[in-house]
Amino acid sequence: MVQLVWFKRDLRSADHRPLAEAAACGPVIPLYVVEPEYWTQPDTSRRQYVATASALAELSARLEWLGAPLIIRIGTMVEWLGRINRAIGLTRILAHEETGNAWTFARDRAVRRFCREAGIALVEYPQFGVVRGLRDRDEWGRLSQAILRAPPLPEPSGLIAATRAPAGEIPSPEQLGLAEDLCHQPQPGTRQSALALLDSFFAGRGAHYRRAMSNPLAGADACSRLSVPLSTGAISIREALAICYGARNGQSAVPRTAIESLISRLHWHCHFIQKLESEPRIEHRSVHPAHERARMVTVDNDPRLLAWATGQSGYPFADACMRSLIATGWLNFRMRAMVTSFAVHHLGLDWRACGLHLARLFTDYEPGIHWPQVQMQSGQTGINTPRIYNPVKQGLDQDPSGAFTRRWMPELAEVPLALLQTPWLAGSGHAAPIIDPGQAIRDARARLAQLRAEPGYRAASEVVFYRHGSRSRRLENDHPQRDRAIRAEKAAIARRQFTLGF
Repeated sequence: MVQLVWFKRDLRSADHRPLAEAAACGPVIPLYVVEPEYWTQPDTSRRQYVATASALAELSARLEWLGAPLIIRIGTMVEWLGRINRAIGLTRILAHEETGNAWTFARDRAVRRFCREAGIALVEYPQFGVVRGLRDRDEWGRLSQAILRAPPLPEPSGLIAATRAPAGEIPSPEQLGLAEDLCHQPQPGTRQSALALLDSFFAGRGAHYRRAMSNPLAGADACSRLSVPLSTGAISIREALAICYGARNGQSAVPRTAIESLISRLHWHCHFIQKLESEPRIEHRSVHPAHERARMVTVDNDPRLLAWATGQSGYPFADACMRSLIATGWLNFRMRAMVTSFAVHHLGLDWRACGLHLARLFTDYEPGIHWPQVQMQSGQTGINTPRIYNPVKQGLDQDPSGAFTRRWMPELAEVPLALLQTPWLAGSGHAAPIIDPGQAIRDARARLAQLRAEPGYRAASEVVFYRHGSRSRRLENDHPQRDRAIRAEKAAIARRQFTLGF
């Protein structure tokens, strides 16, 4: 029996069920195909590939030590499966499920079709607390916890290689045609870095996690920073949670409240990925049909988009956040929410255009988290309270010393702290921002109010909640004792309106 383990965004050898299952059955071919077409997609970037390549190199060395070198090829997955099958005959392929962008969804469908036609068994396993084919969000918590609470699988003690084919080399960014960007040292996506981050977090780095996470300067150090190795799959979410549980129950230099907050964030990771898994069109269409109908498409050369994207809007704190993201590939959660809200609500830009730009800038880009978050922070869902962040107020609140703003806005070095977030008030030499924040906020609220007043808006929101809402909260005015059957019936009625809304 010839088994192939298909590695995707799961670049590790521990807590890897496809690898463990294959190792228990006999010889194995570990395969990773670098897919150039994927790296030409509008949401991918060089910085993401550099992080992926670091994890790939680490995994390659580890699998070689275990006895079965990682076979690395360049091309399409279907092409290479066909070649391998013709050469030695494949019996089954083992892989993790992937909740990715539209391109990876299409790629996975093509692989399934190839396997059916070739008579090869394709066995896929959940990687996160994400449930494929979920019919009822009410059941997600129980099913997800069953996955996440299971103990992580150990690394195989050894592997038997099923082929002597050359391992192949990891292509450089230049070989893939990936242009240089301004993030020259993106955070690595390796397992070694993930374990070091967890060690330092529990050794004291995360002591002020709850207070510092909202501050872009302090948060860069106090946050776990696990998002990049989680996005490459160098460490599993289950392993990270197990380490957190151990720290919570043992000795740690970090307060229990900080550990609980990190555990909560790790669970939210799966909550958001489940949204895209259940409704892949979230990447392209507003969750709520009324917002989809009201969308204004933004062209790439829109001066407001260019000003926002390059940190030239005239609002120091928002611009500092964007410049920091461009240079480092990372930004704390609250500031990610602010720059998205600012772009859509204040500048009137389309969430899809802004989301694509941010996706390319995030080294830790995880489609299942990114697109639901972009929709939520830009007010597209109909079930979340719209957050319209004032960039001036956020600067005063989250950067009271001005250190972060001055670091990324050196042209404001001489502006007094009292005017740092409103330098245009300091006199000549500082241009006014591209929009007036007060008027922009009023206009945004008026647009949202008009949408929410549309007939059927509330009913469609019920459907969105039925499909995607956290069961720890309810829609405003929902009675806490509402019978589930009544809610289901109401959702079914609303679902028909929701479908017609498109």
